[in-house]
Amino acid sequence: MTVSFATSPATYRHWRLDIDGDVATATLAVREDGGLAPGYELKMNSYDLGVDIELYDLVQRLRFEHPEVRSVVMTGGLERMFCAGANIRMLAQSTHAWKVNFCKFTNETRNGIEDATAHSGQTWIAALNGTAAGGGYELALACDQIVLVDDGASTVSLPEVPLLGVLPGTGGLTRVVDKRHVRKDRADIFATKPEGFRGRTAVEWGLVDATVARNAWDREIRGRADAAAAGSTRPAGTRGVPLSPLARTDEDDTVSYPYVRATIDRSARRVDITIEGPSAAPPGDAAGVLAQGVDYWPLAMTRALDDLILHLRTNETELGTWVLRATGDADLVLAYDEQLRHLAGDWFVNEVVHYYKRTLKRLDVTSRSLIAVIDPGTAFAGLLLELALACDRQYMLAGVYEDVDPGAAPATIQLSPANDGLFPMGNDISRLRSRFWGNDLEFDAARNAIGKPLDAGQADELGLVTIALDDIDFEEELRIALEERAALSPDALTGMEANHRFVGPETIETKVFGRLTAWQNWIFIRPNASGPDGALRRYGTGRRGDFDRKRV
Repeated sequence: MTVSFATSPATYRHWRLDIDGDVATATLAVREDGGLAPGYELKMNSYDLGVDIELYDLVQRLRFEHPEVRSVVMTGGLERMFCAGANIRMLAQSTHAWKVNFCKFTNETRNGIEDATAHSGQTWIAALNGTAAGGGYELALACDQIVLVDDGASTVSLPEVPLLGVLPGTGGLTRVVDKRHVRKDRADIFATKPEGFRGRTAVEWGLVDATVARNAWDREIRGRADAAAAGSTRPAGTRGVPLSPLARTDEDDTVSYPYVRATIDRSARRVDITIEGPSAAPPGDAAGVLAQGVDYWPLAMTRALDDLILHLRTNETELGTWVLRATGDADLVLAYDEQLRHLAGDWFVNEVVHYYKRTLKRLDVTSRSLIAVIDPGTAFAGLLLELALACDRQYMLAGVYEDVDPGAAPATIQLSPANDGLFPMGNDISRLRSRFWGNDLEFDAARNAIGKPLDAGQADELGLVTIALDDIDFEEELRIALEERAALSPDALTGMEANHRFVGPETIETKVFGRLTAWQNWIFIRPNASGPDGALRRYGTGRRGDFDRKRV
């Protein structure tokens, strides 16, 4: 089955978006028969990847299409049920790869909600009109405020450990202690008490911010939404930017968009991705940028790259190596780079910057080997150089291909101030800082080179590329490296790359993805969870999982 990440409010089956002035309401009312794959029903507002694809689209559209929206209320559309979490039948029947990709995408969408609150002036408020269990409570945890209805029955809970033999896969355990600051002994009780907590205890322990009776519910939620909206920096009286459908062409083993192209080599288990720079200078001012809308090069390029990453990650799991190139006029790229920084206070430019930041983060946590190739005609400069810095290795040609184009200009790369923190990684530091973590002299030398075109020798001396070779050895060295990579264990590479990419400080984000990679993946394939007598398989049968009791 090929999964498409393209959707729109007109085709949503599980979410409803209503806008009243500066307050939006996102209502989850999952269609039981609307599963992305056959074999399960989405009962009790449980969700699968299809539900989350719609939520991701909804979050994006609120940020770009609705600058007037300053707060967002997320609530449930079923009586006494907010959300029962990820659908257990779906998890039980899914492959390991599907479960991992599902949890990863879901995490990224939750992070996007938090990013909207932090950087877009759109505060998200979870209005739990009924029970929020497992992934349903984790969805609420992504919001800035959580309000639980006080009806004597509705609870919040994380029942994965006692009921399913797994862990909350979308950051629940981490956000409870690191974001909600629930005391660890209380968090221990909460995560092993399948029925969870309601009312006063949920508030006292910090699991929710307030509990409200039904007769005061609407007034309380609207009051909170209005208060959040009053403190927002979103502009008034401006038009949004419609996110029109992407122009994407799939032909044989090529996926093409404006500014992004991927060519698949299945025998080599590799995909070559080319990002094209702009063909014209940027608009002269913020009004011109807004007028271009989705055709504004940084946004058009980012939307294409985002869709391609999701497509390859979900549908092409055997393509273990991604080779990235950037082509075009580096000076034009740098002109857009400078504009993004100069107009950072404009709401639309701000959204473009943070969208590109989130897409780079999606690349960072993608379990594929990332190799950058830098040769004549490269546009790896400024914001596009971030793509090369995100790669596990960078190969740069010194000089030109003498047999192909001896008159070409040798490749250069160029750092800009954007590489010094405009697009932070999940560890909240730049890719440049991460590259030289613990080596301050090398980091300072690289920063001192900002604004200077660097040839292969200079880039190599500064440590900005892995290998710089002339054309006698370049192609052969690259070929050998790619063939060696394809011969290694995909599982071992995933673990190695995840460890190497995130140096330095730990954040909620790195903890969530690190634990997803190292522990949730492992637990999901253990017999205690996924075996024929495991908790996932026996869920709903009335029989408990048959556990191997050894701690390993």
